[in-house]
Amino acid sequence: MFGGTCFMTNGNMCVGTWQDSLIVRISKETYELMLEEPHAKPADMNGRPMRGWVLVEPEGIASEDDLSKWLRRALDYVLTLPPK
Repeated sequence: MFGGTCFMTNGNMCVGTWQDSLIVRISKETYELMLEEPHAKPADMNGRPMRGWVLVEPEGIASEDDLSKWLRRALDYVLTLPPK
C-alpha cells in the first residue's frame, strides 16, 4: 500500500516504512495529539493525508526509546481492532 514494508497484527496494518520514515497507525481520536510530537506529521503519500496514520521522520525514531514509543502506540491501538 505504501510502497514499503509493513507489519501486521491480527491481520491489521500496524506500522510500515515509507522512504526513510516510519508510518504509524494510531486512533483517529489521538491523531491531532500525535501530530504535536516532534518529527511527526500527517501521513500523506498521494496528496491526501490519511487520518489515523502518522509519518514519523527519521529524527523521531533515531533512538531505541523513541522507536519503541511509536511502535507501542501503534500496537496498543491495533490490538483494539477486530482481527481480520
